Amino acid sequence: MKTDCIETELLITLNSVRGIGAVLFQRLMFFFGSLKGIACAKEKDLQRIPGIGQIIAADMVRAFKANAGQQEKELARKNNAEIITYIEDSYPAQLRTVANFPLAIYVKGKLHPEDECAIAVIGSRKATYYGKSTAERFGYALAQHNICVVSGLARGIDTCAHQGALNAKGRTIAVLGSGLLRIYPEENAGLSEKISRNGALISELPMNAPPDPRNFPQRNRIVSALSYGILIVEAPLKSGALITTEWALEQGKEVFAIPGKIDSDASKGCHAMIKQGAKLTESVNDIIEELAPRFAKFCRFDDANSGPKKQPGKADLTANEELILALLDTDPRHIDEIIRASSLPAQTASAALLGLELKKLARQLHGNNYVRTMRML
Repeated sequence: MKTDCIETELLITLNSVRGIGAVLFQRLMFFFGSLKGIACAKEKDLQRIPGIGQIIAADMVRAFKANAGQQEKELARKNNAEIITYIEDSYPAQLRTVANFPLAIYVKGKLHPEDECAIAVIGSRKATYYGKSTAERFGYALAQHNICVVSGLARGIDTCAHQGALNAKGRTIAVLGSGLLRIYPEENAGLSEKISRNGALISELPMNAPPDPRNFPQRNRIVSALSYGILIVEAPLKSGALITTEWALEQGKEVFAIPGKIDSDASKGCHAMIKQGAKLTESVNDIIEELAPRFAKFCRFDDANSGPKKQPGKADLTANEELILALLDTDPRHIDEIIRASSLPAQTASAALLGLELKKLARQLHGNNYVRTMRML
């Protein structure tokens, strides 16, 4: 047990050195034979290893001298997190299949065996209302079927997918591109706490690692690895979400994509993936039919709990509410435009809009714009 503890600390120390991943670790093991051999290596000997230059070698020597692994373990413990190295039984089996697997992951919250039944929900940070509401709907619907929702805690699609899963009281996992003590974006600090209580926050980076653009493409391989497949909700042609798609295809994962309007730049990445073979996805059932054969023991695939209670039908609406509802879409429309199109007095149209809001069929956005809400799947 003592030897295991030493080895895990040495792995955590290596993991804390920027530039050291599974590939370089395997080279180091080949040359030095053991973790202790790596830890005792001189800087000039480390530089002989292909891929390890002067900077990485110097960083390694400093990290081992400072016993960075022990410091990280203590910092994690103080912040109710744990560090799991790849040599431990609790390390997620899905991550072992990744070519450049993380040497260690930091976890705040709990990972459950049933989290294997998971779908990554990804998309643009600069999402439209349509994208955000769709991500929330699918996050909710997936969680209703006991499917874990994995995403990256980023603004836009990620945030809404996590929130949808939490609204359904389901499990969700956020994979960070920063350390657990450096939540990014900062406005998602509260959301991250909720996720840690209803799933887990995961990072392969040291506790205080700041967000860095270089971190996020690498983070995406973990998002993909932890999931059975990925769902692209909304993404332009040049999008980080498509990097995750590349990881998913490399890892042999299923790829699902939600179509948008044909003239919407925000959905062109989704349309491109559908042309390349991603499954066109209109409802959660399109995903479930792929998952059901493999995950029946974990997930709920009946229709009884596929969404929240039924929304009001036409019989529940007044004539004015029906008229106004017909004028609303998922694209925001200003109240003045709605009033003109309805030919109703301003006060009457406003009252109808309020009635639709109370019945959760319409939603007011900033600037007196209104949209039609999208029913849960």
